[in-house]
Amino acid sequence: MPRPLILVPTALERRSLDPILAPAAGSGCHVALCGFGPVAAAARTAQLLAEHVPERVLLVGIAGRLDDRLALGAAYRFERVACFGVGAGSGSEFVPAGALGWQQWPGDADGTAPPIGDQIGDLISCQAGGTAGGGRAELLLTVCAAASSAEDVRLRRHAFPAATAEDMEGFAVAFACRLRGVPVDIVRGISNTAGDRDKSHWQVADALEAAGRLALQIMAEAS
Repeated sequence: MPRPLILVPTALERRSLDPILAPAAGSGCHVALCGFGPVAAAARTAQLLAEHVPERVLLVGIAGRLDDRLALGAAYRFERVACFGVGAGSGSEFVPAGALGWQQWPGDADGTAPPIGDQIGDLISCQAGGTAGGGRAELLLTVCAAASSAEDVRLRRHAFPAATAEDMEGFAVAFACRLRGVPVDIVRGISNTAGDRDKSHWQVADALEAAGRLALQIMAEAS
């Protein structure tokens, strides 16, 4: 079985996920916190990749759906992840870096050694491969701050129409993995509708249960 590393953003999520992921941990899979938000997640993931040298990474946690294409309380494996917030302007005038012709990582065009990956823009493919169960979703959007209104959601969907959910770590984890050449999967349980900050409407427990079960299926497929 490839050496796997499962990353969970927060202690709150990990308390619910640890009992579900116990079979994977018992089989030699390391489970670790990657931190909350894109800055912490990128730095911590890079540290953990250097420390554990995994052959694949799986990020597991919760996310908010951007519309009703995804079901509350269900879990999805995302094909791609995008970054929202790096670029120019704000509000209705925000333009993503890619639309401005900027790469977030230029790649190794100068031929320096050792190489550190190909160009990375606003989108990263994040499937490590395989067909294991559960729902599939196309695009996850990583943000620095969760949407607090319908207008926030509208602006995000305007910039990335294919995005179906938002999180705060996926792009950062995928970026660190891409630089190391490590395949990555992202599984998110849909706990809430983005922009709805009334937690009485949220389904955190169901979302984490579903995410943990899907993560186990993916790990079993890789064994």
